[in-house]
Amino acid sequence: MKANRRMAARGAGPSTLKIAALTAVAMVAFAANSLLCRIALAHATIDAASFGSIRLLAGALALGAILRLRRGAPARGAADGWAAAMLFAYVALFSFAYLTLSAGTGALILFGAVQLTMFGAGLAGGERFRAVAWCGLALAVGGLVVLLSPGLAAPPPAGAAMMAAAGVAWGVYSLRGRGVADPLAATAANFARATPLALLLSLVLAFDARVDASGAALAVASGALTSGLGYVIWYAALPSLSAMRAATVQLSVPPIAAFGGVLFLSETITLRLVAASLAILGGVALVLASRSRRPA
Repeated sequence: MKANRRMAARGAGPSTLKIAALTAVAMVAFAANSLLCRIALAHATIDAASFGSIRLLAGALALGAILRLRRGAPARGAADGWAAAMLFAYVALFSFAYLTLSAGTGALILFGAVQLTMFGAGLAGGERFRAVAWCGLALAVGGLVVLLSPGLAAPPPAGAAMMAAAGVAWGVYSLRGRGVADPLAATAANFARATPLALLLSLVLAFDARVDASGAALAVASGALTSGLGYVIWYAALPSLSAMRAATVQLSVPPIAAFGGVLFLSETITLRLVAASLAILGGVALVLASRSRRPA
């Protein structure tokens, strides 16, 4: 009887190993977005606007195809113009920021801005945070100050500002997507709605357009694989993860991107980047580990 119960429990849901594998693949995919964009802009012939347009278009097509292949009638994503606008802003600013930022630095700024945006939204929504969370916030902000303060190892101010704005846009997009009935369908719909905005930007900047086969291929991979398929894998893992684990595991994305930058782009990891990473990621971890409460 006990053996049967154990077998039933194992068959009731995905195994721990499978969830861990799905989660790891999703985090690598998210970090790969930074690497693909940086490689395309640094070593291929493609402009930032075209990279963003092709990425969104490829993502929309890939997600649409996945929805059609999925069993059952897919739920249509509710029209959300703001979500589509935030997705477009994120992709565009992300692309232009990587004209000057390294993969690891860009991912760290992006991640820090996303988490700070969501922290601020929770505070504005009435959540009250414990002292340890405020200490974590101060540590994370201090890490960003260290990373962005003037000096030989500081990232270019324009690129850092654009990546921070991309993080804010992604944070707002994530907040608007909370509680949707079908996250995959909503994401596909938002990709489809954001694509015309990206194409319009490319048209406005057509005088600077340049696209070769390798650059287009990297943009397609970023949109269809590391974005579209990456989201599908992430949504497969999410139901088995607590909110705390889902948020905490994303701390791995900037280090993965930094390691990939060293491996594939010969980027250097500076002492400033290491110190800022420890402060930002450690501070965010403290915030995530502290339970918030709403006022009575």
